Amino acid sequence: MPFTELCIYQVKPQKVEEFEALMQEAKAFLEEQPGLLTVRLVKRSYHIDMEQIKEGLPPLPIKRIVKSVKYLLYWEFDTKENYGLAQKNLYNSYWKSIEKCLIMPHDKYLGESLF
Repeated sequence: MPFTELCIYQVKPQKVEEFEALMQEAKAFLEEQPGLLTVRLVKRSYHIDMEQIKEGLPPLPIKRIVKSVKYLLYWEFDTKENYGLAQKNLYNSYWKSIEKCLIMPHDKYLGESLF
């Protein structure tokens, strides 16, 4: 069963370009990790409310930054062991640079993929 991490980053508004460039560089590094099945980075740029959902309307773009720009990193591995090795490799290479862009430590959600 594949092992998945969903990580939420809250990036300082003045560090957005630096963070995106850093993550683009890290992407090539991550893709070299043994057992990696998929990796995606999503920038939160839209919102939706219940009325839009009920009416089947598309989401609306976020127009202003309140405190941070949010990103979601999704990556999936064939085993927990390969995930653990990739975490170690990320920690030893990009971790400190990533953390300097954040307003607070990132959140990690881990688990086995159900489908």
